[in-house]
Order: sequence, then structure tokens, then C-alpha cells
Amino acid sequence: MSSIAVTDLSVSGHIDSVSRPVVALSATSVAKDWEHARHRHRKAQLIYSARGILTCEIEDGVWIVPPQCAIWIPGEVVHSSRGAGETECYCLFVEPDAAPDLPKTCCTISVSPLLRELLLKAAGVPELYTLGGREERLLATLLDELVAAPVEDLHLPMPRDLRLRRLAEMMLANPTDKTSKADWATRIGMSERSMSRLLLHEIGMSFGRWRRQLHVILALQRLTKGDSVQTVALELGYENASGFVTMFRKAVGKPPARYLSDRTSGAELAPVPGILLPDGISI
Repeated sequence: MSSIAVTDLSVSGHIDSVSRPVVALSATSVAKDWEHARHRHRKAQLIYSARGILTCEIEDGVWIVPPQCAIWIPGEVVHSSRGAGETECYCLFVEPDAAPDLPKTCCTISVSPLLRELLLKAAGVPELYTLGGREERLLATLLDELVAAPVEDLHLPMPRDLRLRRLAEMMLANPTDKTSKADWATRIGMSERSMSRLLLHEIGMSFGRWRRQLHVILALQRLTKGDSVQTVALELGYENASGFVTMFRKAVGKPPARYLSDRTSGAELAPVPGILLPDGISI
């Protein structure tokens, strides 16, 4: 079995030198948290979370990877990653031309029971497997399932404008801050109208929707680490748990406990709706 320590998930030099279209690795961490600095590799990468929650950040956004989901990172994309809680993850490194119709951008992918079993099986395939043999056919089937897997919108887009980037960093640092949009604009030296227009242009979201997307992502991180719904609701600035649960259900199609229970059990899941957060939902 190709096994590596979780701190070595960016073994880019070694992985890029392996002369096979697909290379599978497994990595298990018993530590509570880990983080890997920004790096890149020629091969695209799939990181599947069997246990624990993963977060991946690139210049344009932050992706959340709950259990039974995976993050797809195209080749040559500079990224950092970190895990929260006891983490068990599996990595797939794929040459850009290994299969048609693979995702061209970063995305969070829902992992079906079949795709999960293929990933676990692939972790036992030697790096230099025989071309044309059973193991290569297994990996080809895995890629077919990967192409067909539904994409989940567990994504927080990040603006490029330096003023908006500062806004994003301040909100990430203190997500419970209830400062009004007008006051946020003043903080970063913009008019409210200009900030709203530039946000919509750069990330395709209103200020209110961007902040709610942030709350859903942070909630998933904390709930997966074992925090209670009540604790998370209060930490994110909600007056009570019911208001938070209502927002979460409207965002992902089911309440937090059911969502995480389905993920942890690996049950056959209907595709989870993308995080569509209508501006009418209050925080």
C-alpha cells in the first residue's frame, strides 16, 4: 500500500516524477490538526476525506471538504491545505491528459459509495503498476466515476482587489462581527455602492450572501470537529440554535445533524444542492 504521513501530502517532486497517469496514496493523521503550506505540482490532485474535515485555499477561494467528499485541484495550481480533527484522507494524483472531461477548476466533489471503494482499492496499487493490466483498468474506472461525480458548492470565493481582500481577511478573522455593510466599506476606504459593485463583479455574490456562505463553511468545520449546534450558533453570532438551523437547512437542503450523519455513515446520498443562499435569510 502506498502510504505517506499526512505532513507529506505535497510530495510534488516525487509524484510528478512517477511515470504513470494516475498515482494513489493514503495518509492518516491521528493529530487533531495539521496544515500544509502553499505548494504546487504538475499533476492534478484529488484529496478525499474519509474522516475529519479538510480545507483547501487557492488565490481565488477557499473550499471546505466534509467527510465523504473530496477536493479536486488542477495541476499547477498553487494551494495550501489543512485538516481539522482526526483526519483520514486519500490522495489521487492525475496527469492532465489522463482522461477527458476532468474538472478544469478547483471544486468539491461528492463521493459515492462506489467511488469511495475505488479510492480505497486504488491506495493499494503500487506506484509503478503494470500498464495495460488489471490495476490500470481499475484506475481508469475510478477516473470515469470521478468525471461523473456531482460537484458541491462548498466554496467561498476570494476577491483579488486588495481592498476587498482585506475585507475578506478581516471577516475570516472575526466571522461574528455584525458590522454593517456601510461600515465595512468605510473600514476599507470605499463607498458602500462601490464595494457592492466590485464584490459582485469579482466574486459574483452580494456582500450578504458572501457573509452567509462564510458562516455555512465555518459551521461545517466546527460541527465536524465535534462542537454542538448550540455552541456553533452562538459562536457565529446567532441568538439561538433554531435560527442557525433554519439558515443551514435552506443552504444545503437538510439540518446540520442529518447532513453530517449522512456524510459519516457513507449512506447513498442524493446530490446535495449547492449552497444557494437567498438574500432574504437573516444572520
